[in-house]
Amino acid sequence: MTEPCSIASSTRPDGGRVTGAYLQPVLETAAAHGVDGARLARAAAVPLETLGADSIAARHYIALLEAGAVLSGDPHFGLHVGERVRPGTFSVYGLVLMACRDFGQALEQTLRYEQLAHDLGRSHLALAGAEALYGWTSHYPSASRHLVESVFAGIRVFGSWLAGRPLGPRHLAFVHAGEAPADEYLRVLGAVPQFGAAANVARFDAALLGMPVPNADPSLYPVLRQHAERLLTERSAGDGILAQVRAIVIDRLAHGGARLPTVAASLGVSPRTLQRKLAEAGASFQQVLDGARYELARGYLRQRDLNLVDIAFLLGYQEQSAFTHAFREWSGMNPGAWREAAN
Repeated sequence: MTEPCSIASSTRPDGGRVTGAYLQPVLETAAAHGVDGARLARAAAVPLETLGADSIAARHYIALLEAGAVLSGDPHFGLHVGERVRPGTFSVYGLVLMACRDFGQALEQTLRYEQLAHDLGRSHLALAGAEALYGWTSHYPSASRHLVESVFAGIRVFGSWLAGRPLGPRHLAFVHAGEAPADEYLRVLGAVPQFGAAANVARFDAALLGMPVPNADPSLYPVLRQHAERLLTERSAGDGILAQVRAIVIDRLAHGGARLPTVAASLGVSPRTLQRKLAEAGASFQQVLDGARYELARGYLRQRDLNLVDIAFLLGYQEQSAFTHAFREWSGMNPGAWREAAN
């Protein structure tokens, strides 16, 4: 229970996925503001059928979350998404938590099985004397604050549900800037966060880790954990190829070598074999390529010294117009307009 809280923003291969169950709170929150699924999907530039899938691309989830925040006009959209979390939101991983003997075990299992619900980021836990520190590192640091706020709100709501009483942190800190009224943070999160911090961290009394989970059935824990381990193994088999392909794509984008035959040759397989391996991992080469480009593009656009021609070159496009068209497909906005909104 002494794993250090990482403050770095790690990057997930954009074969990253989110379960359909984890998406539901976003759809419900948007609907509560009069934004139906069809309108939300159009604004996020996401196919409508995506909303009913068992899992969706993490980048599509983020696009839907951010479109919901804009269309609803709700400055606390992320908090309100987290408020709608329930046990089924976390799928198998949620069932494991409900069978844990105490909150320490529940948090340990969160560190291991969070990825069964989503690839949006990873949890960390550390002890500092009488305090415990829960941290969450986003795999998509260019996403809006609503992503982090939805995660922390969901954790508090689910933890309070497990405890049968409200739980709150002693101190809460977020990396992003504070852009909304403080009173709603206090109501939903139990504390007003410090903004502009080095990491997304909640500090709480370490004694909470030993608190039993009321109404838990520990006899189910071994069976549920075995099931979760099997699902984890199946996912890991696919993650390896996605990570390898994404790393090669990023390395070669600016040199014109991020093409299927070239990447396949780097891995020592035929293009057909690589396509099959990617399909088995739930992605296509084009999806990995687009995902890497989209993530890098958002980072480059935040760098004011890079013009759009430079960014197009760094992403492997021969013409700025091709980059502009692709970015509009990914985000629903021109890159110039996205840059102004992000800064």
